[in-house]
Amino acid sequence: MRIAIRRLLADRLAVASISFIAFVALVAILGYLITPDSTPFANNQHLQLATLKPGAKVKFLLVRKQHDVKQRNLIGRMLFGQESIYDEIPVDSIYIDGYKVYATEYNPIPESNAFVREFFLPEVLYGLDKDKKFLADGDTLIVFQNNGKETRVNLQDAKDELFRSRIIERRFWLGTDRFGRDLLSRLIIGARISLSVGFIAVAIALVIGILFGAIAGFSRGFVDDAIMWLVNVVWSVPTLLMVIALTMVIGKGFWQIFVAVGLTMWVDMARVVRGQVMSVREKEYVEAARVLGYSRWRTIFRHVLPNILAPVIIVSASNFSTAILLEAGLSFLGVGVQPPAPSWGTMIRDHYGYIIMGKAYLALIPGFAMMLLVLAFNLLGNSLRDALDPRE
Repeated sequence: MRIAIRRLLADRLAVASISFIAFVALVAILGYLITPDSTPFANNQHLQLATLKPGAKVKFLLVRKQHDVKQRNLIGRMLFGQESIYDEIPVDSIYIDGYKVYATEYNPIPESNAFVREFFLPEVLYGLDKDKKFLADGDTLIVFQNNGKETRVNLQDAKDELFRSRIIERRFWLGTDRFGRDLLSRLIIGARISLSVGFIAVAIALVIGILFGAIAGFSRGFVDDAIMWLVNVVWSVPTLLMVIALTMVIGKGFWQIFVAVGLTMWVDMARVVRGQVMSVREKEYVEAARVLGYSRWRTIFRHVLPNILAPVIIVSASNFSTAILLEAGLSFLGVGVQPPAPSWGTMIRDHYGYIIMGKAYLALIPGFAMMLLVLAFNLLGNSLRDALDPRE
């Protein structure tokens, strides 16, 4: 094993692939903690900001929501995101007159008339209801908050607070999609879905494939014939058609797609494991295990399977990239991960029409990310094959 690891680390393509996969995995794990849009599914929509170019800057007015927002802990925010306590309003300019705030909303068409929204200053800062729960006493605002608490605020201090913390400028590094959502945030959360599908699908394929393949290869006879008949039946059905059929049976959704992809990939693993088990079942150490009276299951799991791990690892790396492509294809067809959950396949489906509209990057960015990740797994699989080859 040490020799194989040294061979793997000596391969520059293998090291580059491992580094890229580790980087994508780290970004996917951190998820909402590092996304510019940390709302659940990165689904903060601003239709007036649709299809902004990469690097665009927009000014926002943050208006405190009138209802309380449940705050999650660090793990909860990392896994599920956090609803913002503010309503974010894209603006071009802001003007304050007394205790009123006039915000000119962001206008993507300069020639058209801009829409001006009016707020009360305490409404922006404290999220008060529309029924004027405040009094103006000269330069002092007496604010009656929703929880019944009375707060006295200097008018000038309130204005300074608004300009200091309620007006922000945000840059969209990869632009926005057709619904005005941050494309970078959607891309990061989409990476989490792709890697999750790969891990869970490969895990399901490993469990079922190793179990069936080991039993068939070690038992031979009727058991082998029955299992291989089942494998050939499943093998004869096109993979994409099988996955679509399974999603129709178990439903569309986040977890269903994991199970559906995993249940279609086990046949590859079963055939590989069966062939490897058949090649080692006649070895001397297997015969010794039989002579010592060890049970069939102990012989398989303690003595046979550990000696066939190399091809299993190689096939698993290949299945990982296959699972990512399957998930993207199903999401593109609309039977995979359902909106508003971001998926690279869904992002391509939503924006492939923009390729001929001068905004091809909306579809090319998720497609390029998927291509790099699949390429990394394929290169890693090839490097593992060379490193684990005992003839090298």
